[in-house]
Amino acid sequence: MLSGDIPPNQSIYIKNLNEKVKKEELKRSLYCLFSQYGRILDVVALKTPKLRGQAWVVFSEVTAASNAVRQMQNFPFYDKPMRVQYAKTKSDCVAKADGTFVPREKKKKQEEKAEKKRRAEEAQQSANANGRNAETNGGPTPPFRQGNQGAREPEAAPNNILFIQNLPHQTTSMMLQVLFQQYPGFREVRMIEAKPGIAFVEFEDDVQSSMAMEALQGFKITPQNPMAIAYAKK
Repeated sequence: MLSGDIPPNQSIYIKNLNEKVKKEELKRSLYCLFSQYGRILDVVALKTPKLRGQAWVVFSEVTAASNAVRQMQNFPFYDKPMRVQYAKTKSDCVAKADGTFVPREKKKKQEEKAEKKRRAEEAQQSANANGRNAETNGGPTPPFRQGNQGAREPEAAPNNILFIQNLPHQTTSMMLQVLFQQYPGFREVRMIEAKPGIAFVEFEDDVQSSMAMEALQGFKITPQNPMAIAYAKK
């Protein structure tokens, strides 16, 4: 149950997470799952003995955090039901933004160094993406296509299998399963190791696959990778 004495805020606290999942995969999966509720400022997951199986997700808006707490309570995540509530303390990034941040004593330099490296990599990816977008002279980003950039092939008729493109290469089948199993009729995810960036997601029928397609079309697993979803060709 939710703790009634904790006021709604931008940060949510998640526990009962699968401790066998590696930290970076856990953070990416949490970002992938929760970013559908709003813009995420930070995801914190530490592997110290006291903090295993726990994480914090910081949203830019309280309403997004509230929706996540309500919708994701007991959601099966890596085969364990998540326990979700508002965080008791304000996150560092929110405190810095409103001027109330006080540095914690003995903050781990290793965690800080790793965080700086991750942010630098994300900034570089963002800069590269902006550079590519500038080449289009401010026009809309062209739809993602693989292979030949010539005439478009006719779209496949609606069916129960979706073809997913433009996935970041670090995407795992579990990350996609977490995302798509929210929709009725989900069966399985199939990824092709020889072709990173694409996947197939199967549902029980075409009505259910259509619902998932409509809900997740353009969903960004990372800021630079909006998913392109179409019906698979049979």
